[in-house]
Parts: sequence; structure tokens; C-alpha cells
Amino acid sequence: MDATARVLQTFHTSAQTKLEVAQIVAPCVAEAAAKLGDVLLTGHKILACGNGGSAADAQHFAGEMLNRFEMERPELPAFALGGDIATLTAIANDYSYDEIYAKQIRALGQSGDALLAISTSGNSRNILQAVAAAHDRAMSVIALTGNDGGNLSRMLSDDDVEICVASTVTARIQEVHILVIHCLCDLIDRQLLGIEA
Repeated sequence: MDATARVLQTFHTSAQTKLEVAQIVAPCVAEAAAKLGDVLLTGHKILACGNGGSAADAQHFAGEMLNRFEMERPELPAFALGGDIATLTAIANDYSYDEIYAKQIRALGQSGDALLAISTSGNSRNILQAVAAAHDRAMSVIALTGNDGGNLSRMLSDDDVEICVASTVTARIQEVHILVIHCLCDLIDRQLLGIEA
């Protein structure tokens, strides 16, 4: 297979994965967007976290909320917890890498806030600790997971929403996650601006 054919195959499998999970995740995305919109409408904030590509996705989401997505609107309070390298390394060095997000959530999270927790495996220990800390702070959780949701799926409460991409390929899961994030941004904007979906 030449390089062009390989690229075409990757595009095809990415599109196929998106289409295969669309019917399953669409209601979950709509529910998650409504919950996040309500969080913002009640004067609360969204914290987001992940590892590696998922950390970049958390930053992407926060950037779209703080700045804007596709429509002009006021700035929204959303923060990615992975961008402060001094804080991350201090916590990892003094305590444990597993605590890098949980400690920040315990310091910054308040009842009524939401956590967007992103883990393709659903088994990242620091994300599990983050979700536990969010629950301790009476925060709702929106979880973006993959495969079968892992341990994260099993620790969610009835008030949380899981958007699980049923794939075992990390790259395909991440590609769906970024599309989900764009859908969340679109629906949140429409809710806040009073535009019908």
C-alpha cells in the first residue's frame, strides 16, 4: 500500500468510526451540553482535564469557551487544568502524578461547577482521582471515554454523563472526542444565546 492509499484508508476508518458511534453518543452529547450550559447559566465554571492528546483536547475546549466557538458571545469560565507546568510538576514531585488534577479541583472546584474529564481508556489514575475530587466538591462530571469506559464509567453517578466511543483504537477515539467537543461548544452557544438547535 502506498502512502496516499494509507492516508485514504485512515480517513475512511475515521469517518466510519464516527458514523458507527453517532447514534449512540448523540443523545449523551445533547444531555452533556445541556448540563454544561446550565452550569454556566447559574454562574458556575467548567474545569477540564486529560492526559497527552486528551489534555490538548481539554485545552481546546477551554479555549473555545473562554474565547469563542463559531458565534460571538460573552467569554465563558472554562479552565484546562493541564496547562500550568509549575503546578503540575510541584504536585507530581511532592505528592504523586495521580494527584495533579485532584488537588487543583479540591482548591478551585465548587458545588455547582462541572468537570470535563477526558480519558480514552477510562483507566487513567489521575483522571479517576479528579472525578473523585469533583464528586467530593459536589460537581457534576462529563466523561469522554473510549472502549468500554473502563473504571471511570463505573464510578460515575446518576447526575453525571458519559460519552463513550466504543473503539479500541486510541487515535479513532480521540478523533471522535474532538468532534464531540465541537458539538458541545455548538450546543452550549445555542443554549446560552437562545438559538434553537
